[in-house]
Amino acid sequence: MTEVLELAKRLMAAASVTPATGSVFDRLEAMLDPLGFAVHRFTRGDGAPGSPEAPVENLFAIRRGPEGSKHFAFAGHLDVVPPGGGWHSEAFEPEVRGELLYGRGAVDMKGAIACMVDAVAHVPADAGTISFIITGDEEGPALHGTRALIEYMGEHGHQPDLCLVGEPTSVNRLGDMMKIGRRGSVNIWLEVEGTQGHVAYPHLADNPIPKLVAMLAELDALVLDQGNDWFQASNLEITDLEVGNMAHNVIPAKAEARISIRFNDEHSGASLSELVGAIAEKHGGVAKPIISGEPFLTPPGEFSDVIARAVKAETGIDPEPSTTGGTSDARFLRAVCPVIEFGLVNATMHKSNEAVAIEDLSTLSRIYTAIAKDALG
Repeated sequence: MTEVLELAKRLMAAASVTPATGSVFDRLEAMLDPLGFAVHRFTRGDGAPGSPEAPVENLFAIRRGPEGSKHFAFAGHLDVVPPGGGWHSEAFEPEVRGELLYGRGAVDMKGAIACMVDAVAHVPADAGTISFIITGDEEGPALHGTRALIEYMGEHGHQPDLCLVGEPTSVNRLGDMMKIGRRGSVNIWLEVEGTQGHVAYPHLADNPIPKLVAMLAELDALVLDQGNDWFQASNLEITDLEVGNMAHNVIPAKAEARISIRFNDEHSGASLSELVGAIAEKHGGVAKPIISGEPFLTPPGEFSDVIARAVKAETGIDPEPSTTGGTSDARFLRAVCPVIEFGLVNATMHKSNEAVAIEDLSTLSRIYTAIAKDALG
């Protein structure tokens, strides 16, 4: 327990608000090098800080097993969301209080990465090939992170057979849930152009607001589906409405809104973008979509059984296979090999006073060890 706790504290003490670069990767490399891993680091993106093109650091580390052995990958991210206010201790000065370790990244997801490192120290080198796929851009735009790592892996022939992402999937206690898939995500910006004018002379103007309101009403009334065996129903949410009209007596020239759709495997990002685009056009507007990810499912089977056995042995419970929640970098990795997410309790992720139970770190490390050994066997 002491070893994995210290590993977690070392990673958490390196401030790494997304996009992460530098010292936090130095610390992870220093942990992996003595374990026989060849560590490769590279940076993508050349934009200004704060822009979607800001530099992002990525790390791929591999410890090769015997020729022809299986390849098991751990994946995750070292970047974290900004700490915000309301902390009882410094966000980047990890502190043990009672049975909990406090600090940004405790559960999302530096704690899990520490468990991965501690776990591989207990997996014999001749068991098979193990790799780490670690980005500094999961909490941000995710443009130059895991997607760039996948390109790197393809270029160098690093093809894992199975991949486990250490996102905090547990809900009430460690081990109660694993994610075997995720819904897709598309954000769509809506615009309606009008003609500015005086409110007393509406015939000389063209008010875009009623058109946008009618568009949003039709979109809000959509029932996309009823869900299916593995996915909850898709949902469309209006997330922003903007006119920017500071004058009470002026009809504005433009009205804008934004919607976000989380969708199951009965749709694609393209099909939903086309649907929304047609409704926008019907009401005199335009739709500009950005697809963040497509839905995916790793059907229950051999891989989920490996995870379930390890969890059951350490916790006595059977993890529920689920596709609920937001998106993660598993949406990219699923194109490489079967991928499942499993990690710590997510109750405090992204919150002030984020914390992990110290005992959970020790337990998760043992679970990860068992998963790696079983997957490589």
